[in-house]
Amino acid sequence: MTKYMKLTILILIFLALGIYSVFIEPNRLVITHYTIPNQELRGIKIAFPSDIHIRPHQGKKLARIVKLVNEQNPDIILSAGDFVSGHTKRSTMPIENIAKGLSKMKSKYGIYTVLGNHDGWYGNARITKALEQNGISVLENENLKLNINGKTVYLAGVEDMMTGNPDIAKALNNTKAPIILLSHTPDIFPLIEENVDLVLAGHTHGGQIRIPLIGPIFTASRYHDKYAKGLIEENGQKMIVSTGIGESILPIRFNCPPEIVIIEFE
Repeated sequence: MTKYMKLTILILIFLALGIYSVFIEPNRLVITHYTIPNQELRGIKIAFPSDIHIRPHQGKKLARIVKLVNEQNPDIILSAGDFVSGHTKRSTMPIENIAKGLSKMKSKYGIYTVLGNHDGWYGNARITKALEQNGISVLENENLKLNINGKTVYLAGVEDMMTGNPDIAKALNNTKAPIILLSHTPDIFPLIEENVDLVLAGHTHGGQIRIPLIGPIFTASRYHDKYAKGLIEENGQKMIVSTGIGESILPIRFNCPPEIVIIEFE
């Protein structure tokens, strides 16, 4: 094989990887299932779509998210925020349109979320107003006592570490097990001193670009890949970090497909 042929093959490989990373993997949207043993939460099914980052003209993508969530028939829908895309209002679909679209998601016991850093840059007040006007409750260093399938569950949420002032003690005030805690960033995990049954987070996108045998290039976490994605168990606590649905900074994903997380307790 000549040097010219080798160079041509190499160029074609990089071109194919580029096309896949920009046009194929970002649109895959897989359903990732977790089954967690927990007697107090047994029989509860959660849909966890997070970090959707809806850009202008992505109405079909928004409708697909709603369709996939509804097909799972969840008891409750939770999110870790970042509904908007980018740092400017021109880079995202208006939050009013996003909230209206997401309001079509169906669950028996409602939709709850915290806000992310992109939401904060867009404007927390406007985001919160649009979401709550469409039946999506926003938790900001607070908690709710819910009855899900006849079981009492405390759902808590903290503000974003980058654009808010997360207060774990305030968020968990007057709660008792079982407790589910929402945080946009997984970096809150080592700071939780009270016993929480499950923490749900996003923000990292799993790194978006994960090089085989090396890992992610960047995760937006001070802990790099430690809390980047998946089910993490540490000091008796459990956390699930979603790779998210949208992309941040670059519209690229490789070896890290977007996901909707489904959690069932047994």
